[in-house]
Order: sequence, then structure tokens, then C-alpha cells
Amino acid sequence: MVTHAGTGRVLDDWLHILGAQAEFTPYNLIINLLVPFKRAKAGVLDGSIMDKDICATLGGNEAVALAGVEPVDFSKKNSILFNDLLLLDLALHHRSYSNENGAENQRYNNERLEFLGDAVLGMATATYLYESMLEKPEGDLARIKSVVVSESTLAPIAKAIGVPKCLVLGKGEDLSGGREKKAILADALEAIIGAYYLDSGYQAAESLVLRLIVPEIEKVLQNKHHRDYKTLLQEHYQKLYKSCPEYLLVKRTGPDHDRTFWISVKLGQVTYGPAKGKSKKEAEQAAAAMAWAEIGGDES
Repeated sequence: MVTHAGTGRVLDDWLHILGAQAEFTPYNLIINLLVPFKRAKAGVLDGSIMDKDICATLGGNEAVALAGVEPVDFSKKNSILFNDLLLLDLALHHRSYSNENGAENQRYNNERLEFLGDAVLGMATATYLYESMLEKPEGDLARIKSVVVSESTLAPIAKAIGVPKCLVLGKGEDLSGGREKKAILADALEAIIGAYYLDSGYQAAESLVLRLIVPEIEKVLQNKHHRDYKTLLQEHYQKLYKSCPEYLLVKRTGPDHDRTFWISVKLGQVTYGPAKGKSKKEAEQAAAAMAWAEIGGDES
């Protein structure tokens, strides 16, 4: 029984009401607490449930409420059930939010979780490929892995499971379409994987990764995946000329929070492009695709 000072009576009432529900779980409790909490923050309730008390009950700070009830709904909908909702909340906070909200929030963003999640994603994917494709050489496994853990693959997965509406962005990033940017979505998905690893251990995180990534591996095997033109171009050019394509930044436009990059790719003495993208990675892929089409790569 929760007995936090100042909220014990209110929480007891909630537990009594929710206990009568056939499907009562701790998640039901959290949802029913966060809804009035969010409304109270907006001045809708009469203040009988105090912000600080609820925050203390839910984990000691207000971070979990910043994205509203969306993280809880997100976790339930996708069967990614966290013991510590603050880890999920942190995974959904982009650095643009922390940059806009004072020195005390500078470190409240998902970059460190993204770093961790990238490692877990890579390990789980590599292990699956190694154990399930005994007939394929190292080069084929590496090629498949590079496709399925790429930004171009992860971003659509993030959209499909509802990450965009849960993201907590700075105002500038949000206004510039940050919820649709591939890099932000892919990074957030890696951060969620990292958070789930910390929360529930490697086995649970591995199961999550395989649930999301194995269908993408099947697409690669059936040649129905998003193509990594940078890799295709590099392998083709290295095979012919023992040299690598050279990518050149032609220009960048727009403010820091909404940059557009223009990049060309040079193969020997011939330059293709420039092509544009919202990140250097995206622009390089576009330039590589342009060059691949020009040299007839699919016909060689």
C-alpha cells in the first residue's frame, strides 16, 4: 500500500477503485494517476492532488509527466513494459528540449541511452545472423546487418510503433518537423532499446530487438528492403578501381535546428550531384543513389 505523506488517502482511494477492475495492474494505476496529474498541471483540477506529491510517488521528479500519458500508452501498446517509467521518459527526450530548458536539464536527454542501445542492437542482430545463417560468409552477414541497423531502416520502425507522438522536443525542433526526421526517430528507437536493457536486462532487450529487426532481415533476404546505396557504390567502385568514392560537402543552408546539406560524390574524375538531405548521412545516401543510377549499377 502506498503511504506517501499527503497523498496516502488519495492513492488509497484510487487503489480501492482500481482494485475492483478485472484487469487491474500497476500500469492501470499509473495511467489513472498521470491523467489527472497532467490535467492538474494545466489547471483543470482543483489541486487536491498536489503536483510534487504525485511526482514523488512516481519516482522523485517531474520528468515522467513531461510527455503526458503517451509513454505509458506506448509501452502497453507495444508490449514493452518498463519497471521504471523514468527510463522510458528519458529515452523520449531529445537534446533540443534539454538545450532550451536551462542548465539543470542539460543532461536530461536520450543521447547516452542511444549510445547504449546502439551496442545492444548491434549485438543482438549480429548474434541472430551468426546463429541463423550458418551458410553465409562474414561479408554477407555484415552487409545484412549494416542495412537493418541503419537509420533508413530504424526510422520507419520508430514511426510504425508510435515514437513520433511520444517525443519530447524543443520548440524550435518541433516546429521544424523534428518528429518526422529520420535521425531523431532512429536515435530515439536506439535509446528505447538502451533504456529497456537497463530496465529489464539483456534477454528482454534482445527479444525486443529481434521482434523489430527480424522482419527487416527477411526483407533484405527477399531484396525488398531500403537499399544502402553508399555501400553498394563503395563495393562496386572498390572492386573495379581499388579506390573509394569521395563525398564532398558543397553547401549547407538553414538555421542550426533545421539544416539542409548538399553533397556530391566523386568517382575518379567524375562528380555526381549534388544531392540534398536533412543530415549529412541522408545527403550522402542521395548522392550515392544518384551516382549508382548514372553508372547503371543495377545492370552491372
